[in-house]
Amino acid sequence: MKKIAFIVFALAASFGLGYAFRSIAIRSSSDGSAAKRVTGIGGIFFKAKDPRAMNEWYKTRLGLKTNQYGTVFEWRHATDSSEKGFTNWNPFPERTKYFQPSTKDFMINYRVEDLVSLVADLKKEGVTVTDTIESYDYGKFVHIMDIEGNKIELWEPNDYQYEKLGAQMHSETTK
Repeated sequence: MKKIAFIVFALAASFGLGYAFRSIAIRSSSDGSAAKRVTGIGGIFFKAKDPRAMNEWYKTRLGLKTNQYGTVFEWRHATDSSEKGFTNWNPFPERTKYFQPSTKDFMINYRVEDLVSLVADLKKEGVTVTDTIESYDYGKFVHIMDIEGNKIELWEPNDYQYEKLGAQMHSETTK
């Protein structure tokens, strides 16, 4: 009987601790609902010896619609299929300094909501923020470092303006 009581107590304690941890880990938005941090992949960037040749190879061999900036994958939001979203794929020159202070050959861009609040929270949590938030018509950007020295780009996108920019550049998206 003591063994069963102990198991019940352990399960209840585990559930309670898990719930408490989840409540602490999820920040709330001003309306009290849970606010998202990362909502998807915004881009994959990597170093290449010859970015032009890399773009051409992927265009010819895999059908990506590349331009000087790589390609943009177009997709639909899961919560509203009438809304478009975009993910960028881009080979950078081998000697780019854009990934610094990371020494890695890649960088991932994550789509986020409410970048200003997220950066404030990340700073409180001790995350290294390498620059200040920059705003453009097509979104806001900032860079952080993970615990293994990977530079990460955070992007709060304005997909409508991003699509307009692509149209002005006469760029096709990969669908």
